[in-house]
Amino acid sequence: MKFFASCGKGLEYLLAEELVALGCTRATAAMAGANVEGSLLDAQRAVLWSRLASRILWPITEFECPDEQALYAGVAAVPWPEHLAPGDTISVDAHVSGDALTHARFAAQRVKDAVVDVMRDATGERPDVDVEHPDLRLNLVVRKGRAIISIDLGGGPLHRRGWRQQQGEAPLKENIAAAVLMRGGWPRIYAEGGGLLDPMCGSGTLLIEGALMAADVAPGLLRHGSFLPSRWKGFDVAGWEALCDDARKRELVGREALRPVFYGRDSDPHATRAARDNEVMAGLAGLIDLQVAAIEALAAGDIRLETGLVVCNPPYDVRLAADPALYRELGTALKRAVPAWRASLLCGDTELAHATGLRARKKYQVFNGAIECTLIVADPVAPPAREGAEGEPAQAALGEGAQMVANRLRKNLRKLKAWRQREGVTCFRAYDADLPEYSAAIDVYQTDEVHPRIFLHVQEYAAPADIPEPVQRRRLNELMAAAREVFGVPREQVALKTRMRGKGGSKYGRFDQRGEFITVSEGDARLRVNLFDYLDTGLFLDHRPMRLRIAAEAEDTRFLNLFGYTGAATVHAAVGRARATTTVDLSGTYLQWCADNLEANGISGARHRLVQADAMAWLEADGGEYDLVFCDPPTFSNSKRAGDFDIQAEHVRLLRAAVARLARDGVLYFSNNFRRFKLDEAAISEFAECEEISAETIPPDFARDARIHRCWKLRRR
Repeated sequence: MKFFASCGKGLEYLLAEELVALGCTRATAAMAGANVEGSLLDAQRAVLWSRLASRILWPITEFECPDEQALYAGVAAVPWPEHLAPGDTISVDAHVSGDALTHARFAAQRVKDAVVDVMRDATGERPDVDVEHPDLRLNLVVRKGRAIISIDLGGGPLHRRGWRQQQGEAPLKENIAAAVLMRGGWPRIYAEGGGLLDPMCGSGTLLIEGALMAADVAPGLLRHGSFLPSRWKGFDVAGWEALCDDARKRELVGREALRPVFYGRDSDPHATRAARDNEVMAGLAGLIDLQVAAIEALAAGDIRLETGLVVCNPPYDVRLAADPALYRELGTALKRAVPAWRASLLCGDTELAHATGLRARKKYQVFNGAIECTLIVADPVAPPAREGAEGEPAQAALGEGAQMVANRLRKNLRKLKAWRQREGVTCFRAYDADLPEYSAAIDVYQTDEVHPRIFLHVQEYAAPADIPEPVQRRRLNELMAAAREVFGVPREQVALKTRMRGKGGSKYGRFDQRGEFITVSEGDARLRVNLFDYLDTGLFLDHRPMRLRIAAEAEDTRFLNLFGYTGAATVHAAVGRARATTTVDLSGTYLQWCADNLEANGISGARHRLVQADAMAWLEADGGEYDLVFCDPPTFSNSKRAGDFDIQAEHVRLLRAAVARLARDGVLYFSNNFRRFKLDEAAISEFAECEEISAETIPPDFARDARIHRCWKLRRR
């Protein structure tokens, strides 16, 4: 059976890993959660044991939902007496997207109405609503015209552990605290004899979560006590009680063996008082060394353990104004007091993380409620003088030029942050010769895996002939140092394409032959890219909006991808529920790449045709009909198999043949990146209606180069 575990954004891959470790058959990261395969008992075990999940949702029905009448009818079709006893209370949480249903509260009300009507007709008794402690909590999700009704097996937010009596001004959710601890490797560090320090502990969330984790206490035990989390009729009561009995035995052993290696400091006496109260409620009285002390008072020798983990959630939101100076003091104090320890710090953003002065081995984007934060992991806090963060020779402080590039990179990241967050963009252009003397493009690729990694793809532009090569090399080295500093990546995760002078002028040198592919996400598609072995990576980032448009328009269409390259547009069409796809390219290597991309998205079958042929010749011989066509030809090619091709000379012939293959209401998107290209509008108008849409297809990260490509929308006359 499939179910869904929700979590805060940024925890998805960690949650999927945790659920598999808890015994679920399979778990894959999704937006703000994980899609999980397993039994009902697996789901109930997750309710009891997951430290990261917000809710565990067990689906009971799914149906088409174009409007509120369909929503009511779909819910009313469920035999609710099989799920709910007469006299039980209910509550409905709703999440809706799309044009038909726009108000979550209204949608929840319609679900409640349908349940009440069915129960009243079947039993003569009307269920009451109890928002805080219902017997049955339902969850509604409406997305892309489909509704899913699920049972909330935990009966509410799982981050509430049951021990919190008091909280500070800006409390950290317990599941976010668990993520900070897990990313820092706390369970292993404790097992190896290490301690846990929070120098700005507030009400003690990180320390208490860390202590309960070390004691092997199931997070659901205190939350639910002796009560069932849900009175849903399908709930496996015997299975739940067996899980709880086993958890209590583990808790008894774990608490008996728990070592007092927990240290909390805070400059606010009210915060430490709240931490002591919470410590008692969590059954940890006397185990945490809590002291009122400012961060600058933390000194060498205060914590006598040789190894351990520092965790901290320094102030950063609008209520607790972020102060870079405080972050600098934090980093300085940690280097002084616990230089050999590891640190996992939840900072307000990349700038504040950088202000700590700690070299991050790993960086993660995590949402604490609605606030996007940067979680950094430094190991150790202060590397030895001759060793850098990745075990390499220590780097000198950035020079003036490199610092200038680093500042521009950080400025660009801040500028793009809201857009990337809103659109879910993980692969993007971060720099494009913004500083003329540092002439290169830097693209960022984040992998789609349990522990996401950041790769950089750097392409040097041709320098003017009057720039000496030593100056060129120095500037490139400064740019590379700045990029590695800002993104915190090791050398092996940076692909550099440098230009060298040779016969015929500047050209790119030989490429690596690593055969290393990484998988990235774009919209709902997963795509394989190769950053090292080819000039291009397999994914043209500037065409991202065009591919997403294809995905949005592809449903039930026959899609044709001409000059298909690695098939990224084909994958988007297939993921967008195209009826059939055809991809045409002369390169067998690219077609195999396309096949691998399709397979990575679980797409196969005869409906998805790959054709190795010259696109022009194939078009003129083909008799098929297509509803949606994407044509992105090269500027020029001189293939031995197909002869010379020049887009300026051949575009009318190419488009005439492509438009002839369009269905009556079909659409052709034509794009190219030849900067001096001129569309022959008079010739095109003889057979097609043509509209330039270039401005709509240039994403924000390519705004500096708005002519990187041009794009037109064509229909048959």
